[in-house]
Amino acid sequence: MSTRDDDILDFDFFEEKDAPSWEEPEDLGDEPPARRGRGPSGPRFQAPRNLTPLLRLIALIALAILLVVLLAVWVEGCTSEAKTQRYENYLSDIGAVGNASARLGQQLGTLLTTPGLNQEDLDAKLGGYVQTAENQVRKAEDLAPPGPMVAPNEGAIESLQYRVNGLRGLQTAFQETATADDAAAAGEQLAAQVDRLLASDVIWTDSFQVPATAVLKDEGIEGLDVPSSEFVSVDDFASPSALAAIWRRIQGASTGGTPTGLHGSGIAYVKALPSGQLLSTTTETTIDAVDNLAFEVGVEDTGESQEVRIKVTLTIPKDPKPIVKTLVIPIIDPGETKSVTFKIGTLVPFGTQTTVKVDVDPVPGETNTANNTAEYPVIFSLAQ
Repeated sequence: MSTRDDDILDFDFFEEKDAPSWEEPEDLGDEPPARRGRGPSGPRFQAPRNLTPLLRLIALIALAILLVVLLAVWVEGCTSEAKTQRYENYLSDIGAVGNASARLGQQLGTLLTTPGLNQEDLDAKLGGYVQTAENQVRKAEDLAPPGPMVAPNEGAIESLQYRVNGLRGLQTAFQETATADDAAAAGEQLAAQVDRLLASDVIWTDSFQVPATAVLKDEGIEGLDVPSSEFVSVDDFASPSALAAIWRRIQGASTGGTPTGLHGSGIAYVKALPSGQLLSTTTETTIDAVDNLAFEVGVEDTGESQEVRIKVTLTIPKDPKPIVKTLVIPIIDPGETKSVTFKIGTLVPFGTQTTVKVDVDPVPGETNTANNTAEYPVIFSLAQ
């Protein structure tokens, strides 16, 4: 065989291995179309047979995200609520101490205006007040305020300590002046101690209330009130002259003496509020019975001595039960006029003439009581 024939044979063998592109493909029979050869445009897009697992996965992820968000909100809410509760508990605790201290100040005012008070009883009472005030300081020191409230709490403690110092100073001053002769000098010495009590009220406001309120604002806490505490509620015994008069009265009682000199009290005026109508004992006054109807009674110290705890009573006849109200003037100096206000409202009888009666209890040693009682004819009408 020639070389040419060999070439032909080799070519034929090669051609048998790779069929021409125009030949018919092998019959695939019933095989699914997905397994058939690629078409002219390449592989076809095939959708997932089942979307349920994927949707479940997406739903679980969304639920997890929601739970995380809700948990974060809940934790934040709990934290905020717990924070507010801590501040509320602290303000309640320091408020209880402040209120107790304010009541102690009221007791001091009542003590100094007690008729017949002598040096021995005064000293014993003041000693007890000092111990009570010291206990109040310790209670404030034992509190555990939230961090930002530490500084305001120190201000409250300072205020309470000033009250201890003032009470102890008053006790000492009364002891040291017990045998003195100069009432004016005694009054000055006592006033120096009362100044500490007055300062304690300023310190409570400036060093506790104001900064504590600022802390609540900075912390975003709403709905809580910072408590106040006023120790000196009656300014009448804060001046040297008033304290000198108190000192004289106590010294007189301590020596067992009876009231000497001119003593007296009397009704200076009575007027209806809010109209301001002055009542007359001889002329009938028509008064509109409004919701805020009240009567102001002025009482004058007509004697030469300081008087204390003067009881004033106002009476309006009414069926089946009269209106009776009583107030007390803690302290009044010679020649001074002080007033008390009786709130009445619309409880009065309408359309018929009646009276407003005022009684001022006589003070010890008073001999002329003609101006201690008065009746004022009035008629109450419905306000137009």
